Amino acid sequence: MTGRLELVATPIGNLGDLSPRAVETLAGADRILCEDTRRTRSLLSASSLPAGGRLEAFHEHNEDQKTPRVLERLEAGERIALVCDAGTPGISDPGSRLVAAAVAAGIEVGSIPGPSALLAALVISGLPTDRFVMEGFLPRRGSLRHRRVSELKAERRTVVLYESPRRVGATVAELAAVLGGERPLVVARELTKLHEEIWRGNLAEGAEHFAAGELRGEVVLVLGGNAEPDREATEEDIVAALAQARADGLSTRDAAAEVAEQLGVQRRRVYDLAIGAPGPKR
Repeated sequence: MTGRLELVATPIGNLGDLSPRAVETLAGADRILCEDTRRTRSLLSASSLPAGGRLEAFHEHNEDQKTPRVLERLEAGERIALVCDAGTPGISDPGSRLVAAAVAAGIEVGSIPGPSALLAALVISGLPTDRFVMEGFLPRRGSLRHRRVSELKAERRTVVLYESPRRVGATVAELAAVLGGERPLVVARELTKLHEEIWRGNLAEGAEHFAAGELRGEVVLVLGGNAEPDREATEEDIVAALAQARADGLSTRDAAAEVAEQLGVQRRRVYDLAIGAPGPKR
């Protein structure tokens, strides 16, 4: 009989948010995979749970390497719990690749729901929650970052971003420059902790406010969607997007496919522009 992989949500700040079911699952696990064994050991200690020899480091740098061995243990019948440092595993944290591999191997995967910085920030933001998109961490630099930020110009849904506290000022300033200063912005810092702080305004105000210095603690940005009416992509829009896609290393065919999907235009029109053919101008 195969074992079971449990994804266990852990507190994002307040230790009182660890659910009774999470405590029960961690108590009964044969092995606990965690980003930082010291941090998870402290969490177990606060809940009067023994760590024993059950803790094993499992993070973004070793997830691919360790996944085959974890699957072997699951197939041998072990009950394995996966936690991240804070919140729900697999959301901008290790776990998604392990889950995909476990599902492909026919192993049962369960979730012990609970704290999530994404949802906590979204629901207190006051911005629309009926449709939203999780962007996670933006690329640190380069053309890929520029493309991701540019794509947010047309995004109508509420956007949730994670960011390092030391880069919040620069990121908000960049968003204001690319998207325009009127887009609503909520910055949630240290959620559920003693010094929780929620800042509300728009991108222009945020660029000025957060330029003052580096923040401390965990930060989530919630960005309002584009409320402007849809505008049909022009030839200039398509050519600029193609140039960016090609700069990112895509072939002509792949660049045309990506730009067509990104801008919502016919692939043939984009491909004609990509290869320099006249093509229909509509």
